[in-house]
Amino acid sequence: MAVVLIAEDDEDIALILTRLLKRAGNTVLRAPDGQAALEMAVKHRPDVVLTDLGMPRMDGIELTRAIREDPHLSDTPIAMLSGHLHPGDTTPYAAGVCAVLLKPCPNDKLRAVVQDLVDRGGHGHTGADCPANSPVTA
Repeated sequence: MAVVLIAEDDEDIALILTRLLKRAGNTVLRAPDGQAALEMAVKHRPDVVLTDLGMPRMDGIELTRAIREDPHLSDTPIAMLSGHLHPGDTTPYAAGVCAVLLKPCPNDKLRAVVQDLVDRGGHGHTGADCPANSPVTA
């Protein structure tokens, strides 16, 4: 069973994501902002981080960069779920995000992306290891 850390400031969205990922067999941790998510990641070392882009105290890009800079967390797969990005935007990938999903995202696609990252496990975030230079597509 994988541990997924959700960083999402919208309580309703966080609740939906938690239910969805728990039903898929994951253990889910929740943080209401990027700073709290970073603290939880350091403490619990999740298998995957699923982050929103726009959050208080530390946004999803800042959270991703902080995780990539921590030697104990740097290989953690990160997916970003956002309603504020546009197709073709490479900003999340440049920060080290492994996958970007645009809201609203179909449940089956979200589950599949998280499972793919769980299956991939910890990995480098350059070259063929991770789609770090890919544009946002969906």
